[in-house]
Amino acid sequence: MKIEIFDSTLRDGAQSEGISFSVSDKLNIVKTLDEFGVAYIEAGNPGSNPKDIEFFQEASKIKLKNAKLCAFGSTHRKNLAVDEDPNVLSLLEAGTDSVAIFGKAWDLHALKILNITLEENLKLVGNTIAFFKEHGKEVIFDAEHYFDGWKDNPQYSMEVLKVAAQAGADVLCLCDTNGGTSPTEVYKATKEAFDAFPSIRIGTHCHNDNGCAVASSMMAVEAGATHVQGTFTGIGERCGNADLSIVVPNLQLKQGYDCVPNDLSGLTEAVVKLSEISNMPLPNNKPYTGASAFAHKGGMHIDGVSKLSRSFEHIKPSAVGNTRRFLMSEVSGRTTVLAKLAALAPEYDKDSPETAKIVARLKQLEHEGYQFESADASFELMVLSTIGRFKPHFRLCMYRTSGEYPFPSGDKSASAMLSIEVGGKVETAAAMGNGPVNALDKALRKALSVFYPELDKIHLTDYKVRVLTAEQASAAKVRVLIESTDGSQSWTTVGVSTDIIAASWQALVDSIEYILNKKEEDAS
Repeated sequence: MKIEIFDSTLRDGAQSEGISFSVSDKLNIVKTLDEFGVAYIEAGNPGSNPKDIEFFQEASKIKLKNAKLCAFGSTHRKNLAVDEDPNVLSLLEAGTDSVAIFGKAWDLHALKILNITLEENLKLVGNTIAFFKEHGKEVIFDAEHYFDGWKDNPQYSMEVLKVAAQAGADVLCLCDTNGGTSPTEVYKATKEAFDAFPSIRIGTHCHNDNGCAVASSMMAVEAGATHVQGTFTGIGERCGNADLSIVVPNLQLKQGYDCVPNDLSGLTEAVVKLSEISNMPLPNNKPYTGASAFAHKGGMHIDGVSKLSRSFEHIKPSAVGNTRRFLMSEVSGRTTVLAKLAALAPEYDKDSPETAKIVARLKQLEHEGYQFESADASFELMVLSTIGRFKPHFRLCMYRTSGEYPFPSGDKSASAMLSIEVGGKVETAAAMGNGPVNALDKALRKALSVFYPELDKIHLTDYKVRVLTAEQASAAKVRVLIESTDGSQSWTTVGVSTDIIAASWQALVDSIEYILNKKEEDAS
């Protein structure tokens, strides 16, 4: 059975706290969703603000391969004829083949929020849908607050659907707008609507206020819904919408429904892109697409998955474009290390003295406060160094940092000077930055760029500090994690010290050494 996937990132997702999409952001989201293969992209309300007006003008120039753009708006206002309502007319001007119209399906909202009679509300719904059908539009009717209305006054909620169907609605989408309906209630209400309107597509739109949006969406499909709305990263009003990056693989890989025209191997890439555009971190423990979704730490788990992947993985990571990761920690055994060594030094087995040496070094460093489960790059350098296969690309001669307050130059609160040696040649550089670590980073790159100009493409994307010995107050040992990128790949390194600058320096050096070593390996 084909399930239509309707993404609302540009509309409901834009209502999420902390989200503000530019026109360029919105166009990139459209391209990403279309490439992945969703059926509909809800593109916002063209009459709500100048930004959306500009977006619809630019979006109309994009040739979509899979998706339909869908303009969104409400039923006409109670004191205006449908063909005189500016918001209704703006949906026509948007030029999309499909429109999503929301109307009240809860008697409480008609009576207490719109302050109209129940009969007047039915007319608003019927008139608006009929208007757009007369203009040749596909109409997706979002029955707002349907499930709350169904619980309070099921006869009236069903009457709203009947009026929408009679007016020509192509989809009757049942909305859990408050996000508090249980999955079993969603199933029952959806089944009743499906049985009542067998010739019209039934949809579902769930919010996550009770943590059940994904489960409720799946239960709606079980009840007969063939149209599922949500957002691909789960963002949205309040607690968010049904997370389509979880709903889609659940339906397609677990239950055999056809949701998108291609396979799901591009899912992780699409979700990462959407998260970056939204400027929101992707949770590591996000099902299917998170960095930890197929990460194994316990020795028994790693041993099992190395022998038979399905012993500890519910699907193959490649099915959703993700990768398996083995995390290094103090609970790692030789099996864990061997799994990591497979790519670095496959000639070693569990009885090799080198393997024992690496395990011993790992446990010693973890005891000192290092953590390699999130710093694969530093782990790789540690392994290569331990087995004698790593040669540093530069040597630090000295560095000095200083800070000032008030800031002497804008937000440049610190300066750094250092000298490094490369192949017998010494280079000295200085830089100012937003804090001593930023200044040190800039000075290091300035000095190294003389010898390695390719480092101009490298920059830091994340910096984290964790206090390890809080009882020692300001003299505490700290762990610094630094994430770096060259635009095509990312890697994380770690440093530990009682001096936050020294810990940061260790992580900075590893970040540079890792990519230089990697480029040498690729070239050889």
